[in-house]
Amino acid sequence: MTLEECYEKFGGDYSETLERLVMPELVEKYLRRFLKDPCYKLLVESFREDGSRDREAFQAVHTLKGLCLNLGLTPLTQSSSALTEALRDGRKPGAETLFEQVKKDYAAVSGAICELIGA
Repeated sequence: MTLEECYEKFGGDYSETLERLVMPELVEKYLRRFLKDPCYKLLVESFREDGSRDREAFQAVHTLKGLCLNLGLTPLTQSSSALTEALRDGRKPGAETLFEQVKKDYAAVSGAICELIGA
């Protein structure tokens, strides 16, 4: 699988990412690092039905959104951005549904990256 095919698979923006990072090797390097970044795991651990750890969840998803934006992970950028806003200044209705979408989008992105790198 090529980088372009990887981005196509999850609906990302490879050309914009390549413009930003300049070299395909850097794109792949940062995709590998993305898989190891702890913010998604922290989000999953801190998002609770009772909302008791919403501040942590907000910080984690806000960080995830920034990573996704820089790497052109478009669907995950969009869902994490929506969840960020749903957790900003306290949990808003629909946050649970948005959280499920983030999990779905993360699975698609991480699956494609793992296929790319042969993990």
